[in-house]
Amino acid sequence: MSEGSEDYFERIVDPDRLADYLEAELGPAAEFHVEHHREGHSNETLFVTWGERELVIRRPPPGEIAENAHDVLREHRVVDALQGTDVPLPRTVLACDDHAIMGSDFYVMERVEGDVFRGNEPDRFATPDARRRVGEELVDTLAIIHGVDYEAVGLDDLGYPPGFTERQVKRWSEQLMWAFDVTAEEREVPELYGVMEWLSDNVPDDAPTALVHGDYKLDNVMYGPGDDPEIVAVFDWEMSTLGDPLTDLGWMLSYWWDEGDPAPPDATDTLTSTFMTREGYPTRRELVERYEARTGVTYGEEEDRFYRTLAVYKLAGLGEMFFRRYLEGNSDDPMYPKMREGVPQLATRARRIIDGEEPL
Repeated sequence: MSEGSEDYFERIVDPDRLADYLEAELGPAAEFHVEHHREGHSNETLFVTWGERELVIRRPPPGEIAENAHDVLREHRVVDALQGTDVPLPRTVLACDDHAIMGSDFYVMERVEGDVFRGNEPDRFATPDARRRVGEELVDTLAIIHGVDYEAVGLDDLGYPPGFTERQVKRWSEQLMWAFDVTAEEREVPELYGVMEWLSDNVPDDAPTALVHGDYKLDNVMYGPGDDPEIVAVFDWEMSTLGDPLTDLGWMLSYWWDEGDPAPPDATDTLTSTFMTREGYPTRRELVERYEARTGVTYGEEEDRFYRTLAVYKLAGLGEMFFRRYLEGNSDDPMYPKMREGVPQLATRARRIIDGEEPL
């Protein structure tokens, strides 16, 4: 661990205080080990060994954060409420709002074994049939999430569906402006203002309502260790709410590359993979057709133009918040400084989708 990484680790966890808390809640353990899992780029994830139990802790990053971002207790509430449904999830263990322990809210869940697709596909899935099933599982699980009876599981007050999509545009515009307060001193991204205006002028009417994950994509699900692709866990529920399910679909599709698409922004290489252009993976249109068959919801060219543009705009907003955190010294993530160029590239991609240059 480098000196900078060690300093950052000390900012996100005090092992002695955490051990005292776990012993009080779970009983004593002969073995205790905690390490920082560095694959994610939003909330911080810690892997903890407590005796014979393998656990995961989720907590926000240190420092000032945008309003409503990184709400891990909201994430815990949703994951806990969905334990008895068909949504594949880790088992929840604890939730804590006592900042004396880790300096923030956090929650604890059991660790799940399997593979997350980041950068490439597992070797065991490198066949056309397995690749097809990977895509089908991804869409089918999204349909399961959107089909949850949220009233029956006690999540009927999770959000306010009327005006949800319009508020999404407004909220992410506000997140961008929050980041610009600091990042504009380094460089500006004027193209995003045009995207902001187009989205505001083109919000769809009469959107359906469902439980929305908020960050549903291939690298936020885990496939089990078997040879037959099966999703065993869906992660990162911090932005889940009740609202327009097509925002989830557009977000998922924005990360799914088709043969012939323009190259993804090179500064966002850690966020974007293109291996799904290989033989066997479904195209975006095939994913949409399967989603429509599973849900009865229509998602055509015009819907895609709006929802995928919104997705890329949100990704630009996240990138700009990452860049602000980097400039303020509140992250050691090596991706964050890349957002100096990455966010302008995302703005260009959003414009391409608006102009029909990157169709469904």
